[in-house]
Amino acid sequence: MLAVLFFIVAILYASVGFGGGSSYLALLVLWDAPYMVVPVVALMCNIVVVSGNSFHYVRAGYINKRLLLPPAIASVPMAYLGGQLSIEKSNFIYILFFALTISGIRLLINFKHYTDNPNNYTAVPLWLSFTIGGLLGLLAGVVGIGGGIFLAPILYSLRAGSPKQIAATASVFILVNSVAGLMGQAQKINIITVMMQYWYLPMIVFIGGQIGNLLTIKIMPARIVALMTGLLILCVAARLGWHAF
Repeated sequence: MLAVLFFIVAILYASVGFGGGSSYLALLVLWDAPYMVVPVVALMCNIVVVSGNSFHYVRAGYINKRLLLPPAIASVPMAYLGGQLSIEKSNFIYILFFALTISGIRLLINFKHYTDNPNNYTAVPLWLSFTIGGLLGLLAGVVGIGGGIFLAPILYSLRAGSPKQIAATASVFILVNSVAGLMGQAQKINIITVMMQYWYLPMIVFIGGQIGNLLTIKIMPARIVALMTGLLILCVAARLGWHAF
């Protein structure tokens, strides 16, 4: 059953440029997986899904270097540092719940304003991009996700680019942070052992991720991408909140 749920999560999250890390975390917590392996498995699955996302977005021409590079560069060392830090399980769930709830609500309030019209976009100051990237990288490394699920609503609020450019930015951001966070986690736990135990989950999410990415590249319009992003974020927040409270 866990594999089936991971497959569904991969399809849904890849369709909006995410890897599904926050839902993988929630599912593993609900399945009573050992707490120390939870972020490692989530990061591994994230890397698999967003690698496919990033490849397809690059081919489709949705990568905006100015939008991507500053936060990505700032986030990598912070994600590595965050991956080495320890956090209590209860605090871990509370942080995810509140951050995702705020992000999801803001996205749903504003999604009707998101179009593919370039005249509606504004450039984000470099200092702000670096600051956002560093803070989100640290948070991503601590809790074991890629951070794109936090970055995307911020970029939407700033009208930094089209929904598909933002989805592409989130995908690559998740990829680099997941790799850096996994390297940090490797300082605390034997990753090879975890991979051998949960090897089937990355295989499942790879297939789901390819299906989900095809949906967003070929089918869904801009506003639907933004709407689905907000709904998914709130679903994850609700699930975590139910478990925590």
